[in-house]
Amino acid sequence: MSAEGLKYLMIGLIVAGFVFDKFTSWLNVKMPVPEVPRTLIRHLDRNKLVEAKSYQKTNYTFGLITGTLSFFVTIAILYWGIFGALDTWVSSWIDSDIVQSLVFFGLLYVGADILSLPFDYYHAFKIEEDFGFNKTTKQTFVLDKLKGYALGIVLGGGLLVFLLWLINSLGPSFWLYFWAVAGFFMVLLNMFYTSWILPLFNKLTPLEDGELKNSIMEYAESVGFSLENVFVIDGSTRSTKANAFFSGIGKRKKVVLYDTLIEQHTREELVAVLAHEIGHFKKKHILQSMVISVLQVGAMLFILSLFVNSESISLALGGSRVAVHLNLIGFALLFSPISTLLGIGMNMLSRKNEFEADLYAKETYAGEPLAEALKTLSVKTLTQINPHPLHVFVNYSHPPLMERLGKLEH
Repeated sequence: MSAEGLKYLMIGLIVAGFVFDKFTSWLNVKMPVPEVPRTLIRHLDRNKLVEAKSYQKTNYTFGLITGTLSFFVTIAILYWGIFGALDTWVSSWIDSDIVQSLVFFGLLYVGADILSLPFDYYHAFKIEEDFGFNKTTKQTFVLDKLKGYALGIVLGGGLLVFLLWLINSLGPSFWLYFWAVAGFFMVLLNMFYTSWILPLFNKLTPLEDGELKNSIMEYAESVGFSLENVFVIDGSTRSTKANAFFSGIGKRKKVVLYDTLIEQHTREELVAVLAHEIGHFKKKHILQSMVISVLQVGAMLFILSLFVNSESISLALGGSRVAVHLNLIGFALLFSPISTLLGIGMNMLSRKNEFEADLYAKETYAGEPLAEALKTLSVKTLTQINPHPLHVFVNYSHPPLMERLGKLEH
């Protein structure tokens, strides 16, 4: 395909992706406010459902505005060859190919972040605050941004430098070596995320001795789950929303409970939530997801190796020469439909795994307290209880509330 043809193919893919995403979101937001289900009568009323719909519509409108802005900026950049113009300018005063790529991506990153910063601020301090969720201070907001930049430079920049060095040194065979390093990095990040990364943003403290910890330990022992690390994260410093998660493998595995979760739920509900998380481990969902993710990265890198030195892609982006950083952007755009399909597939697998973890908690502990925990979580986060099936199919990593309750309560 000619460079001109590739350019319009990329534009077409962006248009198709944007229309599809906004169409599924539109279908979802048009779902009517339902009647209060019998199983939720003790937890909410119609006013709460109307508030949840208002929250959904507000986020939809916000996403439509920001998404449309991003869409037109991207289309303009592609149509007028601004990526290529930026490459020509950077290469005119930098000789090193790797440094050129780093400066190129650095400028794009800064530019994109400058555009998104006002919207991030508005979402946190207007939308989330209006609905009673935001607890982030302006100081924390700024510090989180600065820490994110530093982390992106150290980790993202380091991996990018290594990728560029391999491409320049080995040519198309780079993919196998970088896949090995990327796979190792993914496993390492899973093992040490709560020890190395999370504490940069949040405070983790061991769950204090008491009735809750005793109940958790007793349950873990009853199902043969070795558990030494139960931590509480200060999620309340940023949001009223609650969560729990499991990370790590072997002796590095940890269960993390949000302090907001502990505040909002009974001891039995918290143990049921933990049972669900342990269910993911027992059913090998974490290992399964890790293996699939590593395989996907390998496949993507192999396909990238076929195009990384393509002259047509560089020219399609407005370049006047073959440039690896132009081809990386072009590849990301051309690969986007496959990324979407892979994302849908991973969401399907994730929803299946969530059902399995729910069933594990029901069989090894009890279904009722987990159901009650899900009801409380959903009501307090203004979750939509009747999402559109297509929106669920494409975007939901967890099954809708009513489907989960249907299996837990019967």
